[in-house]
Amino acid sequence: MSRTLEEVQATIQIAKLKENDLQNTIHCLTFGESVSSADYCLMELDDTLCKHIEAGKSLVIRGDQDERAVLCSEDKTYDLKIADTSNLLLLVPGCLTPDQLTTDNQASSQLVHAQIWGFSNSYWELRKRHPKLKKLKRLLMENPYEGPGISGQEDVTEGKYTMGDLLERIQASEEELEAQLQTIHACEVNGYWRLLDLDYEMKLLGHITQLVDSESWSFSKVPLRVSLEELGRLEPQEMIEQSLNCYGRRYTDNDEVFFALNEDKVCRATAQMLLQNAAKFNLAEFQEVWQQSVPEGMGTRLDQLKSLALVDRSSKPETISLLRVEDLPEDTLERFTQLFTMRQKWTEEDITPYIQDLCGEKQTTGALLTKYARLSTQNGMKVFNSRRLVAT
Repeated sequence: MSRTLEEVQATIQIAKLKENDLQNTIHCLTFGESVSSADYCLMELDDTLCKHIEAGKSLVIRGDQDERAVLCSEDKTYDLKIADTSNLLLLVPGCLTPDQLTTDNQASSQLVHAQIWGFSNSYWELRKRHPKLKKLKRLLMENPYEGPGISGQEDVTEGKYTMGDLLERIQASEEELEAQLQTIHACEVNGYWRLLDLDYEMKLLGHITQLVDSESWSFSKVPLRVSLEELGRLEPQEMIEQSLNCYGRRYTDNDEVFFALNEDKVCRATAQMLLQNAAKFNLAEFQEVWQQSVPEGMGTRLDQLKSLALVDRSSKPETISLLRVEDLPEDTLERFTQLFTMRQKWTEEDITPYIQDLCGEKQTTGALLTKYARLSTQNGMKVFNSRRLVAT
């Protein structure tokens, strides 16, 4: 039963409030029929996401049943966490806040009756996070692309994913997903996103570098049209162009498209091909074989292998082994735990490439190391040891 203005004024007096200190417009709230706390979920949005919604854009909740849900805009990913509040939060459609009320010069108060549609003592809190992209490579490796197959084989759709499929399965925004597909050299084949088999990827790159050598071209000026004409007899032209896009920079000169091959990327891919065939390599022997394996005119350097390979200078002789950052856990605590399980002590130079991707917009690798590792000195050199790590 709705209260009258007189009843509200009497309540104000009993509460020893001064009516002159209150807004002239008074909302009288009543519960609607069958109101339940389970009817609505509340979510706290910052200004950026509010403007995103007001512009008519969407927010999507992603995650499989065994994963914690995340919220994605078109370019960012957020953790969803429930925050409890000691105050009961009421959902009242049409209720105006003080700053939305017009100035009322009338001496008497006005009573507005409003109905409560729902209530809650918790809300979803959003925290920006790195996208969860580890699953992407695992899904695409179910059916890697090894080149044009036997007739009929490409009709098989098992282990193949469209962009829509990946957006359903991967906890990342569309922009973040597209950027990662480019990073891992995935390509779209007949509507499905495929990860190139490394041997096939190196085969394509080998065709290009051999053509550059036979034509005496500069690595900084590889013509697209001629490359497609010459190599199209060996592999699909779209695969040749894919390889050029992965290992070179496209540019135009006098209306003709050229690519400048990236020396670091070519040397890095060659090193990965060599390292994947053994658990550990003698460092000196590896460096010799590596230099012999890259195209003539390119130079190999160990700094090309950051976040891909790990050098052990404490062993005799020194060794090198494959350790890709994308194979490490995405969770910060799990990442540090695995790194210190592999090696008890790390120099800052060695560990930095394996934790850089964990840093937020305003966080440095130094801050991460301070939190998750213990600094000590060994033979006059700073090293980081494992500290007792617990989930926070």
